[in-house]
Amino acid sequence: MSTATYTVKGMTCGHCVSSVKEEVGEVAGVTSVEVDLASGLLTVDSDGPVDAAKIVAAVEEAGYEVANQ
Repeated sequence: MSTATYTVKGMTCGHCVSSVKEEVGEVAGVTSVEVDLASGLLTVDSDGPVDAAKIVAAVEEAGYEVANQ
């Protein structure tokens, strides 16, 4: 089991959170996705290490940006 944390910029509402959770949840190996709207924190649990670029791409697909990438 592996956990990674990212900061997502641009989310302003519950729909934003849902979009990010849906896109990141589709990444192969991801088992759980938690998003905190107030802090922008994205926590991704997976079976093993997941390429950060795939998570960043999923966040961008949802229309948002990962900080410090």
